Amino acid sequence: MTMDLINRLVEKFVQERFLFVLVSLLSFLILSPLLKGFIGLSNLLNIFLTFILLSSIYAVSQKMHQRVIALLLAFPLLLSTWINYYIESPALSIVGTFSGILFFGFIVVIILSFVLKQAKVTLNVIYASIVVYLSLAMMWGMIFILVELLEPASLTMVQEGESSFHFFYYSFVTITTLGYGDITPTTEIARSLALLEAVIGQIYLVVLVARLVGIHIAQSMKE
Repeated sequence: MTMDLINRLVEKFVQERFLFVLVSLLSFLILSPLLKGFIGLSNLLNIFLTFILLSSIYAVSQKMHQRVIALLLAFPLLLSTWINYYIESPALSIVGTFSGILFFGFIVVIILSFVLKQAKVTLNVIYASIVVYLSLAMMWGMIFILVELLEPASLTMVQEGESSFHFFYYSFVTITTLGYGDITPTTEIARSLALLEAVIGQIYLVVLVARLVGIHIAQSMKE
């Protein structure tokens, strides 16, 4: 009886693995600005980013090689995130940020492949689809951070600040094509990346929604 309950809890935990990533990503977006006065934005971003990395690793850890790759890619980012909180190291920041780009790119590929293999539209598939979209924006936020590290003033901001949250904010504004104009790319590489993110974001939404709707219609007809 006890083992059966444990097995069911474990199975439920595995099935809801994408929900944990979704919650950590949404918490990063929603709670970071609200709680910055209590903890300090820099430290708060580090905490949320750590949760995002750990939950993402768990989400793709169903296969051993995927878990190992995710851990190897996440480690430099985690190291640079927490060390730079105490001692600034430009070289470590560049290595960590590049590692973060590869990490979120890896997460996008693995979870997207899971979504595309599904024959039924379930709540877990919807969670995974949203996580892919948000992870794309996180990856591009890292890309903009790297561009700024390598070529300062690539992005001009109406409100100046040293927090990396500005770059993630700009990434999410770009991928959703809102374009508020408070942050502007000023170099050719920054403009090209912003354009590419907006195009990929819209293509992803159109193609994915069409696929999910098609699967749902086929599923309904079979039933």
